[in-house]
Amino acid sequence: MISSKGGSNKKAHGVRTLAENLRIGLLVISGMALSSGALAGATIKGPGDSSFTIGAGLRTSYTSLEDGAPNGTSSSNDFEIDSVRIYTSGQIMKGIKATINAERSPSESFRILDAIAQFEFFESFNVWAGRMLPPSDRANLAGPYFANAWQYPGVVSQYPAKFAGRDTGITVWGKPLKGKLTYAVGAFKGHNNVSGGSNESDNLLFTGRVAYSFLDPEPAPAYYVGNTYYGSNDIFTLGAAFFHQKDGVGTSVTKGDYTSWNIDALFEKKIGAGALTLEGAFYNYDLDGVRDCGDGLAGASACPGGDNIGGLAAGEAYLATVAYLIPGKVGIGQFQPFVRYQQFKRDVDNTKLEQTDFGVHYVMAGHNARVSAVYSTIKDPLAADRDRNQFILGVQLQY
Repeated sequence: MISSKGGSNKKAHGVRTLAENLRIGLLVISGMALSSGALAGATIKGPGDSSFTIGAGLRTSYTSLEDGAPNGTSSSNDFEIDSVRIYTSGQIMKGIKATINAERSPSESFRILDAIAQFEFFESFNVWAGRMLPPSDRANLAGPYFANAWQYPGVVSQYPAKFAGRDTGITVWGKPLKGKLTYAVGAFKGHNNVSGGSNESDNLLFTGRVAYSFLDPEPAPAYYVGNTYYGSNDIFTLGAAFFHQKDGVGTSVTKGDYTSWNIDALFEKKIGAGALTLEGAFYNYDLDGVRDCGDGLAGASACPGGDNIGGLAAGEAYLATVAYLIPGKVGIGQFQPFVRYQQFKRDVDNTKLEQTDFGVHYVMAGHNARVSAVYSTIKDPLAADRDRNQFILGVQLQY
């Protein structure tokens, strides 16, 4: 609901009600649904076992944020290209592969997203080297394109990364027990690895994840996951991840070890032509009693320049999501309403950053074609406007 803080004045400044936003969003969804279809990638076969695959992804949205306009009192009206991705992968011979993906985010030109040399000779033991998603939490391994909400859960998932959750290093992973068990361990360049940063001595970041599927194995490839599979499988998976880097936080003068871990769970049950999805996660971030540079809190130390520098905070975080894929198609798709709650409690001052999302997806071709309408309430005691509300209408397409 709209914050009661200055309620009538904020309404006069142009904040629409939830009902009005959803009515507009559903009208747009209906129009888009008539012109969107299922999408598929393209593979070129080469000599022997070689092949090359190319695809693309697009996420674009409209956002209305309370007090988000340049004047600071009106609601914003922002159209944005959230993400454009180019996917390429190839197999040189059986067991030897490569992946090179690029992404353009709103504030940048295209840059390398993934660049992975892949040696996959056995189901239970594989080696990847290059830039990739480290073994981490379910949110990061699914990313925004395979999530059960529109926005990435950045309130809770705050592992260090060079770009879009990625880092450069090596990962050993496997899926034994017919894919029910997934393990992955890796070593990466890590955080604050620059002159003037806490990690001038070049210590590696070590990560690991283990997950077990008690029902069907998850259909996602490698050690990746999804936040919903739209009822294609009955899923109950428990997972845990761990990060550690000596001198991973702070500055060259005041440094501390970085240690973090999380547990996460996904339950999804087919119900006729629909599906119920439940997801939960807990995070613990320990900075060894040291504040990281640029953590956004009062008195923060300045950070040296570079990627994957600063910005980490100690604390605990929680996530809970409920989604339901409604049986029966409306036009060419199905509706999937969802509710998601995120909370990050900072150790420094015990303040809580919270976000609650109420939304609905119109799912036309799984994660390849969907439209999302989301209304969010955001509470941050450290922000100038502590209670804010936003509405997002987003379109995602992948080929």
